[in-house]
Amino acid sequence: MTHQTCILYGAPVDSGKRRRGCLMGPDAYRTAGLAEALEGLGHRVEDRGNVTPTAFSAKPHDRLHALEETIGWTTALAEAAEVGLRDGLPIFLGGDHSLALGTVLGAMRHAETVKRPLFVLWLDAHSDFHTLATTDSGNLHGTPLGYVTGRPDFDGFPPLGTPLPQENIAIIGLRSVDDAERAALQDTAIHRVDMRDIDESGIAKPLASFLQRVAAANGMLHVSLDVDFLDPSVAPAVGTTVPGGATIREGHLVMEMLHDSGLMTSLDLVELNPFLDERGRTAQVMVDLAASALGRRVFDRPTRAF
Repeated sequence: MTHQTCILYGAPVDSGKRRRGCLMGPDAYRTAGLAEALEGLGHRVEDRGNVTPTAFSAKPHDRLHALEETIGWTTALAEAAEVGLRDGLPIFLGGDHSLALGTVLGAMRHAETVKRPLFVLWLDAHSDFHTLATTDSGNLHGTPLGYVTGRPDFDGFPPLGTPLPQENIAIIGLRSVDDAERAALQDTAIHRVDMRDIDESGIAKPLASFLQRVAAANGMLHVSLDVDFLDPSVAPAVGTTVPGGATIREGHLVMEMLHDSGLMTSLDLVELNPFLDERGRTAQVMVDLAASALGRRVFDRPTRAF
């Protein structure tokens, strides 16, 4: 196993939706032993503390929740991601999924600097393909993939430069997509794998196909893991529970395949809301999944008593 420098950034982003609690996520991951788990696998771990948003002035909006704060987070996290990717493998401890507005943007900037294509693996029950104009809820955690692919109506956000090519994105685990998103997604080249596809054909085949494309292009791979990718029966600490998600075993298989591929260059751990957790259960599951992505094998996995 290749040992890496894993750089932890706390991203206590709680502006992407109205239900509060994700700002406690970074502390929960630290308490659940993420750094110790990665060090136990032989990696060097550097915890750079929590990112803070750039200065912003909040304004009232009819529909959108905490727009200016989310823009501040996007700016700061893009800068952190750029620096982290120069120094090692950054892992962002969220925080709601609006943090990926910044982390993916930073990864895009770094990839352009080193002249490699960026690919994104989105492990999520939702497609997060809204724009500021199409979101009915006004919650910006549903907009990151819309933003980074260059959809319109993101006034005030940092400029993208060249948008992320749609064909460089795979969303796996879909089971809750709004009508507006569905209509928009059907006209894209984004690779979409919903839970019926997984039920019928398994999760390994579509993931392997995507990873082969990343490898063939000498691509960098940003992985964004949402708690609600997993079934809420095993990962309850999320405000957007959708029954019928991935099993623990499917989650670990994805992470083990990522490690085997050697392609992952940055990682988001998002939407953990410790306020909704059961004795730290979900935080520990997410730490275990991150450890699998960094080399923990099946026979190394500790027994948990919840």
